[in-house]
Amino acid sequence: MKQKAVFNWSGGKDSALALYKVLQSEQFDVVSLLTTVNKSSKRSSMHALPISLLHAQADSIGIPLYLIEFDPEEETRGYEECMLQAVNHFKKQGVNKFIFGDIFLHDVRSYREKQLTPYGIEVVEPLWDKTTAEIMDEFLQSGLKTVVVTTMANLLGKEYIGRLIDQSFVNELPKCIDVCGENGEYHTFCFDGALFQHPVEYKLGEPFEFSHTINMDDGTQQVFTYWFANIN
Repeated sequence: MKQKAVFNWSGGKDSALALYKVLQSEQFDVVSLLTTVNKSSKRSSMHALPISLLHAQADSIGIPLYLIEFDPEEETRGYEECMLQAVNHFKKQGVNKFIFGDIFLHDVRSYREKQLTPYGIEVVEPLWDKTTAEIMDEFLQSGLKTVVVTTMANLLGKEYIGRLIDQSFVNELPKCIDVCGENGEYHTFCFDGALFQHPVEYKLGEPFEFSHTINMDDGTQQVFTYWFANIN
């Protein structure tokens, strides 16, 4: 009997590959995709994808989408409250597995487990324990189609915005960049391939530069600058 699970969906390439592998394994009954959305911008918290495109992805995949809005001003506490809301919602449906598309960030996985294990939710990571080079090879072989929508400006220039993730993209990445962008070097939008019943239509605007200030754990503030293209 398949185990009921919720897939934490970012809309990007690693998330798409992880879900693709999960569905191929036929081990889990994925009852819903779960995405946290910025209450102010109405875009996903990770990849800044608009709600309309998140729904379009879910419709093409054929799995319902469950959205939770959080207040970015509340930072970590707001996110944790959102996840607790999701846990309470899905436990009523018999779900005890939350699936993520992380690769090697141990602090992120430990944080997820710390937050979810006390509520009887097991964290599942289909891409875990592989190198990012291996993950990228799997992605390219899967035929999933993904476009770059955000880059860290000090690492990748605006010429990378709008690039499709293919072998040419991989070959041209600077050596200092993780090939999967696991350290936040770039973010993507997945729109076609075996996971989808039909391509997801989208429009990408002109790249522009913006900065974001983050409160660090040591009490300091750090400014991060990105190239970003509005996607709709």
